Amino acid sequence: MTGLFDLTGNRAIITGSTRGIGRAIAEAMIEAGARVVISSEDAGDTARVAAELGQPGLAADVTIEADLNALVQFAIDQLGGLDILVCNAGISGKPGPFTNVEMDDYDRVMAVNLRSQVVLCNLALPHIAQAGGGAVVLMSSIASLRGNGAINAYSLSKAGVSQLARNLAVEWGPKNVRVNAIAPGFIATELSKPLLENEAFLARRMAMTPLRRPGQPEEVAGAAVFLASPAGAFTTGQTITVDGGTVITDGS
Repeated sequence: MTGLFDLTGNRAIITGSTRGIGRAIAEAMIEAGARVVISSEDAGDTARVAAELGQPGLAADVTIEADLNALVQFAIDQLGGLDILVCNAGISGKPGPFTNVEMDDYDRVMAVNLRSQVVLCNLALPHIAQAGGGAVVLMSSIASLRGNGAINAYSLSKAGVSQLARNLAVEWGPKNVRVNAIAPGFIATELSKPLLENEAFLARRMAMTPLRRPGQPEEVAGAAVFLASPAGAFTTGQTITVDGGTVITDGS
């Protein structure tokens, strides 16, 4: 692959890259020419997917700073440097209104979805800048863009991710490091399978989506490749929505 979407020679870390959106991003970036460190908290899954994709892999719990330090050092050792970071690992937490939020669950969601991205960016961005610049892609959500009575800590953490992208874009732009976020809508993955099989939910949600279908992981991956490639070289501090139009429709 050559041209605007060419990632040949780029070196990347992608967290949560053994399934779903994370794996799709890894596969797309590999196809575009990048070398990718595969990572998830499950050592077995990480080793299996790394072998399947022919890439190095290291298990890491993103809530443990020592694991994140090890992950960045592993990438430097294995790849010789770092050009791209994709912070994809995340959890949904327990649904419900804030009036019923369990603070232990809240703390866990914020630790996985937001704090880990702050820590990993602080570890990785100096290396990306040292390499001459590159790109960071953070995983937000359309839950960060609108109110919701049943998605408490998750939506708050994802709003923080979008703001983190803006702040880091300002901070690191002068060093040729671009930082953006992606806000997926309803995507068909293994984790969303119960909702895909819920006819009432799916009918209601698709009526709120102009394209009238769930998204596919590779469609989110396409946005990630854009943001990491020369095609996205003048895009920074943005949250790119990939949702089939859900957030812009009036439901008609």
